[in-house]
Amino acid sequence: MGKVSIGLRGWRFEEGEVFDSEGEFKPLEEIPEETRFRLQRLELLVTSPCQACWLIHGDEDIAECNVAEAVYGEPRSEVLVCEEHEPDFLYWFREEGGLEYMGEDELKDAFHEWFADDGRAPGNYEGIEHVETDPADVPDPSEVDPEELAVEQPEDGKRIDLRDLDLGQEYPSS
Repeated sequence: MGKVSIGLRGWRFEEGEVFDSEGEFKPLEEIPEETRFRLQRLELLVTSPCQACWLIHGDEDIAECNVAEAVYGEPRSEVLVCEEHEPDFLYWFREEGGLEYMGEDELKDAFHEWFADDGRAPGNYEGIEHVETDPADVPDPSEVDPEELAVEQPEDGKRIDLRDLDLGQEYPSS
């Protein structure tokens, strides 16, 4: 089993901790305490406004705020962002010193301060490409033809020498 997001992107849960063998939520008393706490907190957050939108519009124009689609940080100090402002959060976290607040209660306040001070991601900053998969669309491994998974060998019979790869190259990470 893998990790899944529930309700909002960002927080990821081990499937086996949350779901039973039929894919139904386990009773709360069977879920580990930390996971149970995050799930209970998530229930309160799932319809909350994006905090970046809120910083722009305030309580007076709360109707102008997008509903949050992603949650980052620790419970009770989490940052909630919509799709429009998720790149701003990710840019701040990766490029503007937000990483130093990882796991800290100050994460939310530090992001809010940066954003309120006109901190924004550059226009070409893409953030994360999300792939949403309906579990019903994932093929059953027992039904996949092994021939479909076969990797073709180069026609010239040459092997790829991994020593020739540029391992100093910076690759994107998530």
